[in-house]
Amino acid sequence: MQNEAPYKKTLVLVGGGHSHIEVLKQFGMAPLPGLRIILISRNIDTPYSGMLPGYLAGHYSYDDSHIDLSSLTQFANTTFIQAEVNALDTNQRRIHCVGRPPVQYDFLSINIGSRPSTLMVPGAIENTYTVKPIDRFIHKWELFIKKIQQANKSLNIGVVGAGAGGVELILSTQFRINNLHNSQTTKNIQHKFYLLTNSKEILPTHNKQVRKKFRKILTERGINIYTEHNVIEVKEDALCCENGVQLPIDVVIWVTHASAPQWIKDSGIKTDGDGFIHVNDFLQSTSHPNIFAAGDISASINYPRPKSGVFAVRQGPYLETNLRHTILEKPLKKYLPQKKFLSLISSGDKYAVASRGNFTIEGKWVWKLKNWIDKKFIRKYNELPDMLLEKTSSTSKQSTKLDQISNIEQHPMRCCGCGAKVNSNILGKVIRKLQPIQHKDILLGLHEPDDAAAIKLSSEKILVQSVDYFRALVDDEYLFGKITANHALGDIFAMGASVHSALAIATIPFASEKIMEEQLFQMLSGAIEVLNEAGCSLIGGHSGEGSELAFGLSINGISDSDKLLRKNTMNEGDILLLTKPIGTGTLFAANMRRKCKGYWIESAIDSMLLSNKKAADILICNEASACTDITGFGLLGHLLEMINSSSSISVTLDLDAIPILDGALETITNGIVSSLHESNLKSETTLNLFNKITHPNYPLIFDPQTAGGLLACIPKSHAENCIKELHENNYIRASIIGEINRRVNESDPTIKIRNY
Repeated sequence: MQNEAPYKKTLVLVGGGHSHIEVLKQFGMAPLPGLRIILISRNIDTPYSGMLPGYLAGHYSYDDSHIDLSSLTQFANTTFIQAEVNALDTNQRRIHCVGRPPVQYDFLSINIGSRPSTLMVPGAIENTYTVKPIDRFIHKWELFIKKIQQANKSLNIGVVGAGAGGVELILSTQFRINNLHNSQTTKNIQHKFYLLTNSKEILPTHNKQVRKKFRKILTERGINIYTEHNVIEVKEDALCCENGVQLPIDVVIWVTHASAPQWIKDSGIKTDGDGFIHVNDFLQSTSHPNIFAAGDISASINYPRPKSGVFAVRQGPYLETNLRHTILEKPLKKYLPQKKFLSLISSGDKYAVASRGNFTIEGKWVWKLKNWIDKKFIRKYNELPDMLLEKTSSTSKQSTKLDQISNIEQHPMRCCGCGAKVNSNILGKVIRKLQPIQHKDILLGLHEPDDAAAIKLSSEKILVQSVDYFRALVDDEYLFGKITANHALGDIFAMGASVHSALAIATIPFASEKIMEEQLFQMLSGAIEVLNEAGCSLIGGHSGEGSELAFGLSINGISDSDKLLRKNTMNEGDILLLTKPIGTGTLFAANMRRKCKGYWIESAIDSMLLSNKKAADILICNEASACTDITGFGLLGHLLEMINSSSSISVTLDLDAIPILDGALETITNGIVSSLHESNLKSETTLNLFNKITHPNYPLIFDPQTAGGLLACIPKSHAENCIKELHENNYIRASIIGEINRRVNESDPTIKIRNY
């Protein structure tokens, strides 16, 4: 969706915490014209801390307990940058991130949570699973479970920290592990559990009844409680305490006093002794009025409170209001945190205890209440209102006479993930009408089906040229630049040529001069990073203003005359090999409709960023006879380009063997296809099908790709070695998907489908 007003100011949100998700939703519901919002987060999903114990216990799935930031940022028309912040320059107003250019801001809000204060305890970093940041702990949790599954002996499992988080965690962990072993009847291992704290009591911030109840639960479940045991060292197989006690512990989970990351302290923002950002009653930094903070990373100077997700959730609406009012130069609204709040503490199984001040109550119904509250919170941010599609005419809500008499199918949301292609039918008709002058040194020109043009430079060298240009399919300009460069280089690599140089074409939406400069810088930085890695020099280009962000590259390559790879030179008896999975078209079409899981897009982007350079080298070393890259016309469309119409060969395609990107089967099964899919589907007539194909992979052979893999023919004798080399070089989904045979007679189809 296009922003109606040119961008004038930039608000950057660092972290996808509980406060920021509310900010995003509210700005999505009521956008502020002229404001560009950027979210920087390490992960594409943000975990909800309230459901962490239930997730660890196995009551919730990953999707149940996470909020999809990709979908939420789309709803809020927000640029999403998946990166980790490692420095903040408040003078230049730039946020530095790992592995990418810094990001500029006018206004900044920080909601990144906290992490355990383990730096002062020797061995804690190396030998523990730290619960915070929660997102990192969840990724390590699977490694922890795998370690438990592989253990052939009883393990001692320790949790350091006996606040509500530590108590819930040890009970949830025990519940999960006991259920895990109950399902594995061949194992009869009883692990031992230890809960340690330097406090005199467990749950020190809660009332006596709550402490008494949980001490009873822990004792009944055989969990050893060690109060007043201050851990001073963590060894690989033991916990050493200040009182001289040394406990043999194999696995340690750390849930203790929180701390802030070092970059906050180094930024010059005023902080407390633990490095948390000093904020006033408006959640505004006391030293930098254009910076706000919420959640665990903030420290209120007037109303200090313990670190708890409860406060981050309640701060959200106030933070959104005050950010908006600061930008509009309006009075701010005070946030006054409550002194008492309701805590619902689970006991691992579906049982919980409610605690508020001196009030205590317990039961299965309390867990059901907690479950209802938590699921309602997740739904609030995962089940968003449908996007308002742009009208085809801005002058009238009613259809015009031209609309009524036209048979043009309306596409209010044109897909950007189509490999920069106009549909093949239109393109073919136009090219056939054109009669360009043909110089003698042009070996492959406009009317050839190959991936790039070829011009004879000498008897030994050939100049190979290709150009690609398309609209932004991701809102992170740096990432878009990388994807575009990788896509554009693919044509040259598919021809077996070495890249030499490139010219860039950039279209930037009109905005303030500072924002336009930033967008162009980010996009070109991403492109140059990929070009430099490939050994390709950016030597110039052209830029202009337009209605939306777009980018392209014209690539020059050099090839030896006898080493140029063509499309339609397949040999009978070869095998057909695909280096990367397909599915980007349907995934990005679903992403535009917010019908795609964030981690599916994350996986697709990883595939799109995987260069075809090394794959091309491997294919050439294994005597590839023909090659092309899979882009907008889809697997079948590009395969048809490889088949010479007068050839006596045919291709047998194995649908079972085709590698598919995660989530692509789900989205295409739900009927979500890219805007180029229907045009690609017209090539189905070449298959001469007598029966309908019901194989789930079949629709995906028409799916247009961006920065797709290479489709190549390899001698059968080289197949095993070629696949092995590809897998060893990060093309882990590379697969043999078919074979080349002789056509029995002219009436036989050139492409046959196996397994349907």
